Amino acid sequence: MSAPRTPVVADPLVVPAGTTAADAVAAAGLPAHGPKAIVVVREAGGRLRDLNWAPAADTEVTPVAIDTPDGLDVLRHSAAHVLAQAVQDVFPEAKLGIGPPIRDGFYYDFDVQKPFQPEDLTKLEKRMQEIVKAGQTFRRRKYGSLDEAKAELKDEPFKLELVDIKGDVDEEAAAVGAGELTHYDNLDKDGNRVWGDLCRGPHLPSTRLIPAFKLMRSAAAYWRGSEKNPQLQRVYGTAWPSRDELKAYLNRLAEAERRDHRKLGTELDLFSFPDEIGSGLVVFHPKGGVIKREMEDYVRARHIEEGFQYVGSPHITKEGLFHTSGHLPYYKDTMFPPMELEGANYYLKAMNCPMHNLIFRSRGRSYRELPMRLFEFGTVYRYEKSGVVHGLTRVRGLTQDDSHSYVTAEQAPGEIKHLLNFVRSLLDDFGLDDYYLELSTRDPQSDKFIGTDEQWETATKVLEDVATESGLELVLDPGGAAFYGPKISVQAKDAIGRTWQMSTIQYDFNMPARFGLEYQAADGTRQEPVMIHSAKFGSLERFFGVLVEHYAGAFPAWLAPVQVVGIPIRDDHASYLEEFVTLLRKKGIRAEVDHSTDRMQKKIRTAQQQKIPFMAIAGDDDVSGGTVSFRYRDGSQRNGVSIDEAVAHVVEVVRSRINTGPSAA
Repeated sequence: MSAPRTPVVADPLVVPAGTTAADAVAAAGLPAHGPKAIVVVREAGGRLRDLNWAPAADTEVTPVAIDTPDGLDVLRHSAAHVLAQAVQDVFPEAKLGIGPPIRDGFYYDFDVQKPFQPEDLTKLEKRMQEIVKAGQTFRRRKYGSLDEAKAELKDEPFKLELVDIKGDVDEEAAAVGAGELTHYDNLDKDGNRVWGDLCRGPHLPSTRLIPAFKLMRSAAAYWRGSEKNPQLQRVYGTAWPSRDELKAYLNRLAEAERRDHRKLGTELDLFSFPDEIGSGLVVFHPKGGVIKREMEDYVRARHIEEGFQYVGSPHITKEGLFHTSGHLPYYKDTMFPPMELEGANYYLKAMNCPMHNLIFRSRGRSYRELPMRLFEFGTVYRYEKSGVVHGLTRVRGLTQDDSHSYVTAEQAPGEIKHLLNFVRSLLDDFGLDDYYLELSTRDPQSDKFIGTDEQWETATKVLEDVATESGLELVLDPGGAAFYGPKISVQAKDAIGRTWQMSTIQYDFNMPARFGLEYQAADGTRQEPVMIHSAKFGSLERFFGVLVEHYAGAFPAWLAPVQVVGIPIRDDHASYLEEFVTLLRKKGIRAEVDHSTDRMQKKIRTAQQQKIPFMAIAGDDDVSGGTVSFRYRDGSQRNGVSIDEAVAHVVEVVRSRINTGPSAA
């Protein structure tokens, strides 16, 4: 949910030996204060350095402004240190965990005697303001040995643990620093040390460069993310280069809260998560069921148009299938535990692809059948940790519009292009027409990926070429691939600029071999197909949740659960509106009459709260003249519309599938 920005892009400059980066920045006339301030510099190898860094030899660097992604991370990391200092000032018994920057903010973990309360955050924010105004400077200090670090940190048990794990490849070790142990001291205006923290840095030159921050909330968090470790208190905050940017961010948060699909799901009676069923398992109510059915009908018809064949598979299978596919053990942590039945272990399926492979393998295949495209609405089950389950956007039971294309290696680029065009047209049809592509590749240092280097290079090149040819922005995601192959994901922006991962296309050269999939080529030889996974919605539940927030519950007329509500001025006008509603229903329009005992104005308010696109109002003049009066969701009105014209108007708007609300204009 980052704000749109135009970062300062500075030209490289040279830091002469014996001088500091700050001297070089000042000599170049670059800003040292304000929302465009230069806060660190970057060496040619990519390492960020504090401005008080002095190289031993002349070194070319690139200045990094506070309004760039790296600059924002430095700002927020420094704000996390100020928070930690404030906590230990207000709660001297507090022990320190870690405090990294995160998207749009930062957090810091603490071991304290009791959970933080809202009034505690107010006290901490006040103390942080005092630290910022004091203009403390951040100074880096290198430890001479592990023993020296441990002696200084003897009262900080979690920091001592980080020192012991230093060198391991994990986030906490990275926070300590690669190749050396460093500490950052906060110095007052007289140069006296007032606080410090084990940290790799870099940091701002001064706390005065933290002009706008706010503590957001506190929550429990396990040390290093493991339930086996102590539970700490995590304080979340945000920091920005200017007060205006902080205000804009808080406004976006408020708008996001107004659009929260969990809240709107209850208010609009769309879905719920009953405790009796379990966390992350949704039930759709009748109105939500309408939207879900519209989505399913749409995407089923589109798949058939695009050459896919509809198939079905069970929700449970013997574990051997997932050993064959490779999901066990690579994916085991996110699968529900097995069930023992008749001497065998069965798993709830976490993906549909292994079963589609069995369909392909059920008989001999010829090259003439390729591309062979299989599609189903496959409900899968994934054991997401309770801390990450979130409404419809992170569930434990989800339905995918899952499809698999079996192609020759020569057909793969064309099929991926075909799938990407399919995805783009689908997102456009649902009004999510602002998106870019992300290419997730293998981490060559990780052992979670299977296949040869050559296979990965070929698959990645095919995806990259198609993505580049599309003309869309392409962002790399190193290490983010599935274990069996690289993927393209479509990152769509909603109405308030937030980015959501939606559709995915994955190139798989591993599973066909694991399942022994073959087809007879034109020369009579047996060849192995390439398998391409694709999900257009991604998951139906997640897509549903994104749509709710994108439209703030005010769905376009073609998706709205109730498209027209008839509102009689008096009870004796209701039968007239029933006749009108009957005509609409015959045209496939979802319409009803409000027969409640509420007064007309209350009925209008109720319809507005339910975000119904058309309100058809009828009184004496309408009954006598054979008309209705429309009131639209945007508040505009259109009076005295003949019944035939009114029906045609509603039908035209609904069937046009436009993604804006109807109006009198």
